[in-house]
Amino acid sequence: MAVAIMAVFASCQKVSTPKATFNAGDKIDSLSYTMGLAQTQGLKSYMVSRLGVDTAYIDQFVQGVLEGATGKADPKQTARQSGVQIGQQVREQIIPGVTHEAFGEDSTKVLNIKNFLAGFIAGTTEKGMLMPQEEAQQIAERLMEEFHKESLMAEFGDNMKAGEAFLDSIAKTPDVVKTESGLLYKVITLGKGKVPAKTDRVKVNYRGTLIDGTEFDSSYKRNEPAVFRANQVIPGWTEALTMMPVGSHWMLYIPQDLAYGERNQGTIKPFSTLIFDVEVLGIEE
Repeated sequence: MAVAIMAVFASCQKVSTPKATFNAGDKIDSLSYTMGLAQTQGLKSYMVSRLGVDTAYIDQFVQGVLEGATGKADPKQTARQSGVQIGQQVREQIIPGVTHEAFGEDSTKVLNIKNFLAGFIAGTTEKGMLMPQEEAQQIAERLMEEFHKESLMAEFGDNMKAGEAFLDSIAKTPDVVKTESGLLYKVITLGKGKVPAKTDRVKVNYRGTLIDGTEFDSSYKRNEPAVFRANQVIPGWTEALTMMPVGSHWMLYIPQDLAYGERNQGTIKPFSTLIFDVEVLGIEE
């Protein structure tokens, strides 16, 4: 009991902190102290806001700094402190990040923290793993992709349906041609110049809209044609440009899978069918 009382008493004592000494004319002494002091700018707020340190226990924090800096830290305590820090990262960063990536804005779905920690700890200790880590990585990536697509479909699936209905209607329009890939186009003017290859830098004027008429881009409004390689644009553009002789003016109706697919491009939401009015002006050397 006496030993236990002494241990408690010792834990309540103030930490013995180093006192600075300065030898006359020794600039290293001054540099050492001032550099140490300068490095603490913002540290206290970081401790509180990022590390969750309660300043009521600042002496324990100081003791940890002294032990860590002098190499005298208790290995058991060091391990526990590291675990606490990583655990905080799991709670504050990893779990929220994975949850948002997998489920998007669906607040009804969250990771099972118990299962997450079971897998996390099994992998860390390399004991009791239900499968090899490499296999777990593959399964996790597949499931993340599935959940991500389900989330996107729940939020933007109507874009896909509307686009498909629009394309079915356009396909019935006179003079509209449908390619094997699903691209639809209408020739307004058929040029007589060279047909660009995929690697050619093509000079074009264009206007792009959504199926509801919303304009998202226009070289006409910029008063400057665009120049790019035919194989460095969305697949629907690449296919069309490599069929359009220079001097051509076509309307393109591009299915979402030949446009940006599930990517969110701001005005262009996932699974959006796109319409382009395109003129091929030339091929840049």
